[in-house]
Amino acid sequence: MNQADPRDLKIAIVDDYLRWGGAVQVVAALHELFPQAPIYTIFSEVDKDPLLKAKFKNAKIIESWFARLPNPFKLLSPLRFLIPLIWACFDFRDYDLVISSASWAVTKGFADGKTKEICYCHTPPRYLYGYETSRNWQKHWYLRWYATIVNHFMRLYDFKRAQKVTVFVANSREVQQRIKKFYRRESQVIPPPVEVAEISAKPKVAKKEYFLTGGRLEAPKNFDLIVKAFNQLKFPLKIYGTGSQVEYLKSIAGPKIEFVGVVTNQERNRLMARAKAFVAAATDEDFGITLVEAMAGGCPVLAYRGGGYLETVVEGKTGEFFSPATPKALEQKLKNFNPARYSPQDCRRQAQKFSQERFKKEILELVKNLR
Repeated sequence: MNQADPRDLKIAIVDDYLRWGGAVQVVAALHELFPQAPIYTIFSEVDKDPLLKAKFKNAKIIESWFARLPNPFKLLSPLRFLIPLIWACFDFRDYDLVISSASWAVTKGFADGKTKEICYCHTPPRYLYGYETSRNWQKHWYLRWYATIVNHFMRLYDFKRAQKVTVFVANSREVQQRIKKFYRRESQVIPPPVEVAEISAKPKVAKKEYFLTGGRLEAPKNFDLIVKAFNQLKFPLKIYGTGSQVEYLKSIAGPKIEFVGVVTNQERNRLMARAKAFVAAATDEDFGITLVEAMAGGCPVLAYRGGGYLETVVEGKTGEFFSPATPKALEQKLKNFNPARYSPQDCRRQAQKFSQERFKKEILELVKNLR
């Protein structure tokens, strides 16, 4: 395969599931690079989501048998022991290369014979290795008992599948360290693609009116920490997105906090253009794509000092960090924050390092030189 034209190869793309989120941008960019490659997935929500439909309107999507079950997204977590059977229903032996986009569902280990595999790892499954997850599976004793048993065997399966991967790609140095720790495998870092050009092209807005946060409103993102800090200071805050935490967050939010719901890319860009700063508080973020999107819009960021945030934000130039992960620490940083210190041009230049063009170029080089 060395020095081959990547577009002459028979390639398959494999993803956990096609559902809106940061990881889907990787699959969309891979689809643009290799439009003839079918996309294999556990289930797809492309037909239900206009944003996904726009990205994958010409894609050949092949779902597993699990997709025929009612509400597969809700069933996948409790039925995670079926994941080995789900992936076994696909046969990739006729392909030269499988490119897997892996995080939750042990989406890896498809190399076989002549078939090579590049695994783009967003993170080893968080629920298997002690990282906080979106679902509070430890809430009840019987769930803890069930998960302890099932996750033990899933970790063994995950490790075994990881050994079959030809080349690992990590989305950040944070995840690169996890791959080394849990799989004992080396990897190279290629940051995920961000639609920097589209965001940066929006008109500049001089007036900064509020702070902004958003994305998937899930527990590991610590949006409650942000809400509590802004309640105390009574600073204006807008929150976009949706998730399992949205009703709880609304219940504790003060009058200065506005929830704007799910937004289009254009609406998100307009929100960022008027924001004093974008705020993020996850303590073990894999990468943190929303921060790069904010910087692409010329918006500085305030982020917890940890995880993938340390790899995207230039302290004192494109934003600031706070720690520990408490409302009080964020309050102190907010009190002293001056958005006028930050140049929108500096923020945009930093975001350019994570562009779609860079991602595609580095992926093509990797495929071209794969042995």
